[in-house]
Amino acid sequence: MRIVFATVCLCGWLLGSTASAQSMGPQNGSLLIVGGGRMGKEIIQEFVDRAGGIDSPFVLIPGANAGEDWDEKYVVKSFLARAGAKDITVLHTRDRAVANTEEFVAPLRRAKGVWIDGGRQWRLADAYLGTRTHCELFCVLCRGGVIGGSSAGATIQGSYLVRGAPEGNTVMMAKGHEFGFGFMSCTAIDQHVIARKRENDLAEVLDTYPGLLGIGIDEGTAIVVTGRRFKVIGASQVVIHDRYWQKPADQKYELLSPGDEFDLCCRRKVKTSTAR
Repeated sequence: MRIVFATVCLCGWLLGSTASAQSMGPQNGSLLIVGGGRMGKEIIQEFVDRAGGIDSPFVLIPGANAGEDWDEKYVVKSFLARAGAKDITVLHTRDRAVANTEEFVAPLRRAKGVWIDGGRQWRLADAYLGTRTHCELFCVLCRGGVIGGSSAGATIQGSYLVRGAPEGNTVMMAKGHEFGFGFMSCTAIDQHVIARKRENDLAEVLDTYPGLLGIGIDEGTAIVVTGRRFKVIGASQVVIHDRYWQKPADQKYELLSPGDEFDLCCRRKVKTSTAR
């Protein structure tokens, strides 16, 4: 449990930090963060490969959705089952006491790939933030595994939880629902950004927390995060909001395209795709 509480405290420090802030992905393992919408074969294959192949043990977390019935039909319809995975466990509860039990987290201790489905990110935070489950998710990364997620499952991976209000997903900042799982430190992650015309929405968050790095991912697009870098894959683009980036006055954000790579510590693009 110490890992989780230390991480949450670190996230709190990062929210109030400015020039000293540093964004970073996991030192071991990797994240695959998808902006919602339809995932292409490239994104699915990237996730499976980083988990060690289709025969690896996977865990699905559907808790961002409103439903409670996650039976075999849910597993069969999942992109992992359609890709050929057989070793799939569904992990779901709304009860934080259950999320703190050894029995509940047991599947995470053997998992090499964890997928967090979309829905509303506050449901994930309410159920798991600061629990033994949260701790074991970090342990998946420490063992070299991969954690992926789309839409709400993307946003929850940042340190700041955007659109976390139970009242509706148009509210960018919600008191009491401001902390994500913190797999990427000092970040605020938004999704569906171009498809839903959300390109400028992260500016509101950075007005309050200028030390954060704002990452907006469009549908059908993902960032693959390892350590201090991420690369863009998929069909569309990623929007970067950074208050310390020296940019023209009329340019509010930077756009990254598939093939581009970004250094989280330096906060700059370090590789540009040649396929333009």
